[in-house]
Amino acid sequence: MKVSFHWLKEFIHIPDDIEKIAQILTEIGHEVEAVERYEDDVVLEINITPNRPDCLSVFGIARELSAYYGVPIKFPEYNFTPDVIDLNFNVSIFDPDLCNRYAGRIVKNVKISTSPEWMRQRLEKSGIRSINNVVDVTNYVLLELGHPLHAFDLNSLKGNMIRVGTPKTILGRAGKIKTKTLDGVERQVSDDALLIWDSEEPIAIAGVMGGLNTEVTENTKDIFIESAHFNPISIRRTSKNLGLKTESSYRFERGCDIKLLKKALDRCAFLIKNIAGGQIFGKIDIYPKIFQPTEINLRYEKVNTVLGLNLSKEDIDIYLKNLSFEVESDDERVKVRPPSYRNDIKREIDIIEEIARLYGYDKIPTNMPFASIGIDDQVSRQLSLQNSFRERIRNTLLNYGFNETINFSFMSHQDLDLLKIPQEDPRRKTVNILNPLRVEDSCMRTTLIPSLLKNVIFNVSHGNRDLRFFEISRIFLNENSSKEQVKDRLPVEIVNVGVINYKEKVKTLYKEESHDFYLMKGVVEALLNACKIKDCVFVRTTEPFLHPGQSADIYISNSKIGFLGVLLPTIINDCGIKTQKPSISLFELDLGKLFKYHTVDIRYRPFSKYPYIERDTAIVVDSNLEAITFQNLIKQYPTDLIEEISLFDIYQGANIPPNKKSVAFRIRYRALDRTLKDEEVDTLHSQLVSFILEKTKGQIRM
Repeated sequence: MKVSFHWLKEFIHIPDDIEKIAQILTEIGHEVEAVERYEDDVVLEINITPNRPDCLSVFGIARELSAYYGVPIKFPEYNFTPDVIDLNFNVSIFDPDLCNRYAGRIVKNVKISTSPEWMRQRLEKSGIRSINNVVDVTNYVLLELGHPLHAFDLNSLKGNMIRVGTPKTILGRAGKIKTKTLDGVERQVSDDALLIWDSEEPIAIAGVMGGLNTEVTENTKDIFIESAHFNPISIRRTSKNLGLKTESSYRFERGCDIKLLKKALDRCAFLIKNIAGGQIFGKIDIYPKIFQPTEINLRYEKVNTVLGLNLSKEDIDIYLKNLSFEVESDDERVKVRPPSYRNDIKREIDIIEEIARLYGYDKIPTNMPFASIGIDDQVSRQLSLQNSFRERIRNTLLNYGFNETINFSFMSHQDLDLLKIPQEDPRRKTVNILNPLRVEDSCMRTTLIPSLLKNVIFNVSHGNRDLRFFEISRIFLNENSSKEQVKDRLPVEIVNVGVINYKEKVKTLYKEESHDFYLMKGVVEALLNACKIKDCVFVRTTEPFLHPGQSADIYISNSKIGFLGVLLPTIINDCGIKTQKPSISLFELDLGKLFKYHTVDIRYRPFSKYPYIERDTAIVVDSNLEAITFQNLIKQYPTDLIEEISLFDIYQGANIPPNKKSVAFRIRYRALDRTLKDEEVDTLHSQLVSFILEKTKGQIRM
């Protein structure tokens, strides 16, 4: 909005120069974006925020400076005595919820001509072109006081009446209406748009633009001046539907002062008579519902608590009165009634913000707040350990060449369908979003795998082929059953780590590829080792989206902490990945469960300084005997000399009976206090093998 400095000084005595005024306006919330200098004037380009429609005028800016300086403000002259009291004209409001007040005056025998030079210059400096003296006065008052007005050619109005209503209320039926506006365009308005009508047809789109058939022209003799208050939501909707934005709609859709419209009407009539002559008739003022100011209780102590100041009650009262607030104060609080033009003041904190504006944000001291986080040392230590634990997981994965991703916590039920998750699976109990932006983000995710898959699909489609991603984030499991919904039961939030590896199995010279399952298993074991977690068990998985022969569930102390494996080729194909021999391996771990088993206090023991002895043996056992069962049997043998167990070969084929397999293992023996002899180790190893054969019903492979 452009404001002439000379025009501004007609309302208030300004003790400072234009540079200081620009700085003050910016500090109190009205940013001065530019200062344009003319030969005899300076124009300020001010950015007015949407919540301050009261400042969309020269008088509104003067009112802000008046509150800052604490000096009186002068209202422009508007008082006069009507030439004719009687008025043969009627106004009816059919939609009082959309039109809260409607006032008007008739001025007869006006002389339409060009406006005076001073008025044309002020309009042009504000960005409005001059049309004729009557229309220019309505625009002048709009810029001066911030209230839109409109002048109709009285003789073109039929029936000596004005009706305010929508097509639905005026015509008694739904239907779109066509009307030609002042810009010469015929516009079709909806049946809920507020219009101004005479006795036969619409003559203006309320608050937006007047009609061409009632335009003030050089042949106009008598005029009807409209000053009204319209519902901001209605004006905004109509303006948006029509794609038509004007100076009037810009102000009406933000909210105008319902009490100022009467003074604006009289000011307009006053200027028209002085510039265009004529006789002023009596005033019509239809006011269905009288404005009642909001009453807000402001606590003096609260002001100083929020702002960190030590203002006295007298200082606070002065700020409120400078803002034209009505106040009734006692020892501890003050009852505040904001003026009708401050429709943005609704709460106690709004008033405190006004005091801060006038006091000066730059004068408020900066102090660190004193606050208790409300947790004891034990809880604080626990939170610190959890953060350190997650950071250890993150650093380990980064060291192994994985890149961290950050995804939104959303997914869709189609993602679970893609992974073939059964209906009875807990991951199917999702927290659904009431109003999702996309169908693909319709619920909170119950697993990290869909997000990581989408990361892979996106990168592959952009030509990236060797991908290693991980994400540490929350999943959300809904404990409510489908039949019983507990209102106060919140979803369970679990922090998981998800890891995915994508590569293409293309043979290259001088490079031997390891199996993807064992690569990912190695990463899991590295994570567990970094967290000092032992006794991890890998068993056959039941996850439907993993390859049955290349996957496993991960257990610690009989508690499942996650899964790992190679993604089924059919699912890779369903993802739309059409590259050459793609392979995706992944795992997901519950960090909450994992945290319970990690070791914080590490105790060291010395290595044995004596040499070790190794023995290898192959045993033929049933093919369904899992490797972990075989290892557990060895660990159960009662001896302290076994240092390490390694399974280095599993074979099925020639020379092995059907439904059998050969398991080759290596045992490392070492004592802490002596050097072992071969005879002692041979005896112990023979007893161990006999123990295993008895438990597995196997036989030594010859």
